[in-house]
Order: sequence, then C-alpha cells, then structure tokens
Amino acid sequence: MKKKKVFIKRMRKHLLCLLILFTSAFLFLVGVLIYINIDKGEKYSQQVLNQKNFESIAVPFKRGDIFDRNGSILATSNKVYNLVIEPKNILKDEEKRIATSNALSTYFGVTAEEMDGYLADSNSLYKVIRKRLSYDEVKKFQDFKNSKDGEDIVGIWFEDQYIRHYPNDELGCHLLGFVVSGNEGIGGVEGSYNSYLNGQDGRIYAYLSEDYSLQKKIEPAIDGCSLVTTIDTEIQRIVQKKCDQYMEEVGAKNVSVLVMDPSNCEILALYNCHQYNPNNAYSMDACKYQFGDSLSDGEYADMVDKMSDEEKLGALNNVWRNFVVSDSFEPGSTFKTFTISGAIEDGVLTGDEEFFCDGHQQVYDYDIGCVNRNGHGTLSVEQALTKSCNDCLMQIAALEGPTIFDKYQQLYGFGQRTNIDIAGEPSSADLSYMVYHRDTLNPVELATSSFGQGVTVTMMQLGTAFCSSINGGYYYQPHVVKQIIDADGNVVQNYNKILVRRTISEETSATMRQMLFATVEEGTGKKAWVEGYQIGGKTGTAEKFPRGQGNYILSFIGFSPVDDPQVVVYCVVDEPKVKEQYSSGAGAILFNGIAQELLPYMNIYKTGSGDEPEGNQDDYVPGPIFEGDVPENSIAGQEHSFTEAPTEEEGAEGQGESN
Repeated sequence: MKKKKVFIKRMRKHLLCLLILFTSAFLFLVGVLIYINIDKGEKYSQQVLNQKNFESIAVPFKRGDIFDRNGSILATSNKVYNLVIEPKNILKDEEKRIATSNALSTYFGVTAEEMDGYLADSNSLYKVIRKRLSYDEVKKFQDFKNSKDGEDIVGIWFEDQYIRHYPNDELGCHLLGFVVSGNEGIGGVEGSYNSYLNGQDGRIYAYLSEDYSLQKKIEPAIDGCSLVTTIDTEIQRIVQKKCDQYMEEVGAKNVSVLVMDPSNCEILALYNCHQYNPNNAYSMDACKYQFGDSLSDGEYADMVDKMSDEEKLGALNNVWRNFVVSDSFEPGSTFKTFTISGAIEDGVLTGDEEFFCDGHQQVYDYDIGCVNRNGHGTLSVEQALTKSCNDCLMQIAALEGPTIFDKYQQLYGFGQRTNIDIAGEPSSADLSYMVYHRDTLNPVELATSSFGQGVTVTMMQLGTAFCSSINGGYYYQPHVVKQIIDADGNVVQNYNKILVRRTISEETSATMRQMLFATVEEGTGKKAWVEGYQIGGKTGTAEKFPRGQGNYILSFIGFSPVDDPQVVVYCVVDEPKVKEQYSSGAGAILFNGIAQELLPYMNIYKTGSGDEPEGNQDDYVPGPIFEGDVPENSIAGQEHSFTEAPTEEEGAEGQGESN
C-alpha cells in the first residue's frame, strides 16, 4: 500500500513563489503592451497599414480669419473641393466603371481619354483629377450620386481644400499682406502672425482589408487662430477714397497715410497709393506705374512678356513694399515738434524766449537758409514753430547741444525700431544709421537735423513719436493686432497698450498741443483747417537729395480735438505733380480732405469756431537748404550700405533707403 504524499509546508512556499513570479511576469508583459500601444501604437499601426495597400491623405486645416476692430472680415479661407477617384475600386466592376466614367464626363468634363489615363494606375486608391471645385459644382454631382440613377457610381469622393480670400480686394493690402502656397504669409499681419494663423493638418489613413473593403482612420485637423485687428475698415476706406481722388486730380510719385489712436498707438488705417490685390498678388497689372504713364496696355503687356522672372519679382517687390513701415525719408519741419519739446522739457527753453531770424545761419563754412530767405524777424518760441522758421530752430538746437538733442531723438524712438507687429520694419542696425547721434552731431549736422533735414525717419517712427508728444508724453509700442482667438472662440492673447517709456511731461505735452493748434490757426498749417473742429498739427517740407532740383516730400501730421486728442493722421506726398511743389501744401490739403469725413465718422464733435483762418499759407519762394557748397554727406547714413531688399521668401520686408 502506497503512502499518501503530504503537501508539506516547504512545497507550498515554493509554489507560492512560482505563482507570484509568473503573475509578476504576466503583469509586466501587460504593462509593456500598454506602454507600446500608447507610445508607439501609431507607428506600428502605420506599419500594419503599409502591408495592406495603405494610403495616407492630408486633411487640411483652415487658416485663421482676420477681422477689423468691428468684426468685419478682412481675410478668410474659403473651402473648395478636390475631386478624388479610386482606380482600384472603379475597375472592380465593368458596369460600375461605365456609370462612374459617364458621371465624371457629365458633371466634371472628364473625357474618355483622360479617364483611361487616370485608370492606368490600377492599384491606386487616391488620384486627384480636379482641383478647387465650388460647393455648387460638387452638390450637383452629389445629388445625382445619391439618386437611384447614380447608385452604380463608385470610387469617387471629395477632399477639402482652403483658398485665402480678401473680400475687400486692395483695401488695406499693405496691412494684411497675402498668402502663397504652403499657407506661408508674406508681408503685413499675414507674415508677422503666420505661426498663429496656421493650424496643423490632419490625416486620413485608408487601406483595403483582407475582404477588400475600404477602411479609414481619421485624425482631425487643428484649425489656425484668428486675429482681431485695430483696423477700422471704414476709416481705411475713407483714406483710400481721398488718396485716390488726390492721385487722380493732382498726382504724385507716392502718397502714404497713417492713422493712429494717440492714446495707445493702435493703427486705425495704413495706406500706400500703389496697391495690389492680395487675391492675385502676383499680377503684373499693379506694377505698370513703375514704367511710365505713356505706355498703352498693349505695350505694357509686350514689355512684361519680355521680362525675366527676376525682373518681374523686382517690380512686384516694389508694389508689395510697405512705405509707411519700410522706407525712410527726411521729414522736414514736422521734426521741429521734437526739437522744441525736448528743449522745453530739459529746461533749455522756458517758452518765453525770443529769437531773431535774418533768413540764414552761417555754420562753419556753410550758409544754411531759412524757409524765408528774407528773414522772419523776431519770433517767440511758438512763432518759430507756427511759421516753421529754420533759423530759430537752429539757434534752439545750438542751445541744446548734441547731448540733449540726441537724448530726445532717442526718447522719441528715432534711430530705433518701433517694433510694430507687421512685417517690413528695417533692422535696428540700419535704423541707427538714419540719424546723427551725439558723437556725429557736429555743428552742421546739428543745425540741419533741428528742422528735419539730414535726419531720416520712417512714417511709423514719426507717427508714434508724434502721438507721444501730444498724449501727455507716453510712448507706446504701435500695434495692429488686438486679440488672438483660437478655433473654438477662446481668447489666446490680448494685446493691450504697451508703455515703452515717458518722453516728456504732461505740462510740456499740453504746451506742444497749443503750439500745434496755433500752427493750424495762424501758421503754415492753415490748409489743414476743418470748419468747426479744433485741429493741431505741423507741416513738413523736405528738400530731396540731390539738393537744388526742386523736388520735395510734402507732409502734414495733425490731430483732433486739441484738448483731448482722439486721432492722429499723418499724410506724406512724395513729389506732387504741381509746378511749385514746395508751396503746394499737399500734405495739409490731403489731411483736410480725409479729416472732413473721418472726424464725423469717429463721432468727434465740433468744438472750434466756424471762422476760417485769415490769410493763406505763407507764400515763400525758398532756395535750397545750402547756399553755395553742399556738404559731401548731408544725409545721415549716406555712406552706410543698407541691407538689400529682401527676397520673396523673406516677405518682401523693406529695408531703409533714404529718399
């Protein structure tokens, strides 16, 4: 008789250890599988799909919209459709192949020869045969396909695509920029905010299973963010209309306008007269002005046909270039605002001084003239500004000296980037050369810089600085975008006013507002006066290089109301087509036309008198700045080699070149 084995205690312990070991190993393997599925599941899924006749199709994201401050659409992406066929599925059944081919012929004009070519790749599950179809075109086909007559149609579907659309055509083109293939923004906010506006493509993974049924796995696209800008479409439209009228009635080499809110330096409108349609940014039609007015359309078309791609791109870059942000020029007498305000703020002037103008100043070996070669006589500080007296300004700058003068150049941002959030602003290095600094402000350079000759600026620099001079001395970073909003409507980023620094005190700013008001009421800015409104501002008349040729840049920068400025409008007219450019008052005239519509639209109430200022703008026939010899280098940065114009890929961002 066999002895019954006893399950001794030691054996039970060994068995328990083995059980724990196997359980631990099992749990470890489960954990590894879960980890692999989470970390590398997609990779292995794609490997499996690749073994099953796998096709990967991109699902495009929608680029974000761009709105004006009131919610009007400035740029959007419209959905269109690409027609896709699956040759492998179409060829499975002859009857269905015929039905499908007939439908494609009827609704999309696909010929029998084309169809044979498309079906030659008999294993393909993805072939695009028509692009950018409209919703109406697709709907007609889909209605037929879903009917009893279309039940034999197989292997046809539509993939989404988006094309950028600008509903206002040219309006605000230099502010907006445009988009090229690959959803790459060029210029304007399209370029500056490209990474926000773009989203991320999704994908459709399609493959044939073992029973030859089409299986799909979809990763949805992530749409881009939208922008709410500071632009007011109606203000932009008013500016464009008035500038178009001026160009038609008078004409000029160029006209540009900048409209800003001085309380925060938001850009309300920005205009350059040579516009393009961002819906068709590569059209050479916009470049015709560069080749003279006498060319007929036929002659111009022949010229374009003979141009190289490089020549065409050069002409297009000139059109895309944003003068307000990218180009520098001598501002002329608008710069006197900063010379005087700096002298008052630093205690060099009390405002009660008087200066004598005899029509010129002898500085070393150079005779530098006033706008009135006969001399203004004795003038107060305010009269020096209202009459735009170069002689008095040279004397004020001499009292300041290079150190104080350059201090306020830098406080007002000249020679520096404004960091405006639209593409095209020159580099900090290039801008630094555009003004004479303390170590290069020799007596001649100091004298000419005091009245805005020799120093060079951009419109964005001067407009921003001017806002600071009248808003209490607050220098804000100019900006175009107020908000970034994601595809679900959530606010990603708010851009409120950014105070960079203080320039002058509230008291000095108030003094400048009154002086600038007097300039319109009694001085050189009379042509900017608008009945019933209090307007302050300053004219600018800069003699272009080379000197003595009678060519000028005429400008006016003005604001209203005087006691509580709500808007600043800066108008620049380059070589107006008039007999005497200097005395035309082109900048002030353009300001007047814009302000007459702009101020009522902005609900700025009339608080001024209805009496038109007596007299006309001072009628001088000026000579050149320099009598006799002209300094070899009379413009800041003249010897500096500025960065060349950028390539198309760089967004046509202009660099500073002095006019």
